[in-house]
Amino acid sequence: MSIEHVAQDLRRLEAELRKAYIGQDELVHNVIVGLIAGGNLLIEGTPGLGKTLLVRLLSQALQLEFRRIQFTPDLMPADITGGQTLLRTEDGAVELRFRKGPVFANIVLADEINRGTPKTQSALLEAMAEQSVTISGQRRPLPAPFFVIATQNPIEMEGTYPLPEAQLDRFLLKLHVGFPSLDELSRIGAETTRGPATRLSAILDGDRLVEIQKLAQDVATAESFRRKAAQLVLATHPDRPDSPQVVRDYVRFGASPRAMQALMRAGRAVALMAGRDRASDADLRAIALPVLRHRIFLRFEAEMEGITTDQLVEAALSAAGLSRGG
Repeated sequence: MSIEHVAQDLRRLEAELRKAYIGQDELVHNVIVGLIAGGNLLIEGTPGLGKTLLVRLLSQALQLEFRRIQFTPDLMPADITGGQTLLRTEDGAVELRFRKGPVFANIVLADEINRGTPKTQSALLEAMAEQSVTISGQRRPLPAPFFVIATQNPIEMEGTYPLPEAQLDRFLLKLHVGFPSLDELSRIGAETTRGPATRLSAILDGDRLVEIQKLAQDVATAESFRRKAAQLVLATHPDRPDSPQVVRDYVRFGASPRAMQALMRAGRAVALMAGRDRASDADLRAIALPVLRHRIFLRFEAEMEGITTDQLVEAALSAAGLSRGG
């Protein structure tokens, strides 16, 4: 399996998704990056922008089993993981059997995850970290490949439960869904309101995706790449004298060592999608915002003055010599 052939397959996958998901090219690209890197994704955007549609289309193009979990305040952990239930057998006896929950799928869409209670949100934590769940003391592995793709609405915050820092850190990337442009809205109106919804062709399957994930792990990273990634993570910490002033003024906590791991994994995936066997500084810059934006926690003053995490990541990129002109 050559890198060139893999890159061709991934370009076909990206093109197939764009047939039915209009106007979000960067989002589609980064979702594929996350899957190649074997990570869980958090997608944030207002209602009606097609977040659920994208995940459905992805499952079609990859021939993977898909389950959607609508998070609500009354959702219980067992509604996600499943549990023991009493069933009557053909001979009339009653026995205890395990009933699988919707988490036992390849792609699990956790829709509006911030509407679930912390106890229910945490039911996904083991699945995301270990690709298994423990029920009644028994560990049950989840199918491979396995991804959690969670969505949240950044506007309607009343009655929601913001994800705690530890759980946010479990997501490899946080992606934003922007509003379509005039031309894109026109295309959406023309192409999605006549006839049945477009069904995508199968481009890859689960076994092939697992092979691609393993190949991505072998993409080379030079010592200079690793040092740049480490400098970038350290530049998000306000207690370091060489961090940008805006970081020292407005950041409460910087990115964790898991951010370093995410930069490495995602940087390799970006390189593989481009058909290269070595990750570059440009790959690091390309993935820095979605890797770091949910791993930097702001002070109250930042929210009051309208300072965003994306602005702080840009400052950290400049400090690490990874700005656009650098």
